[in-house]
Amino acid sequence: MRTKQTQLRATITAAALGIAALAAATAPSAAALAPAGAAPHAGAAPPGRAGCGPGELCLWTEPDYGGTRTTYELTGLTTESCTALPEGSSAQALANRTARPVTTYQSAECEETGDFETYPGRGGGTWAPESPYQVRAFKIWES
Repeated sequence: MRTKQTQLRATITAAALGIAALAAATAPSAAALAPAGAAPHAGAAPPGRAGCGPGELCLWTEPDYGGTRTTYELTGLTTESCTALPEGSSAQALANRTARPVTTYQSAECEETGDFETYPGRGGGTWAPESPYQVRAFKIWES
């Protein structure tokens, strides 16, 4: 009896994994469904973008979460202060998984004469696969 239960459990598990893999392989990505210039994706992490955990701000050097990822946490930052990326570096994609709004800046000094944009920090986070400018600094706000 135990062997039949084990075999049945293994068959059900294999079928569920196969269905999940098929759904992931055939489902269009959120980026493919969004019109050009659409707002950043809010909610669960886009497929294949794991690695940016709750409470983190993650910045990638390339669009579509490519290149090198840099992660920041509130424990290492001062809120409402300008945090410049290391000199000579920039980011082109980001995920705000903090519970606070984050403003990114084209300027390394957080000057508002260049481009800037605020990404809310709620739910599963805000995912931006491509920034409209090179991000060189950011501020995390209290609320």
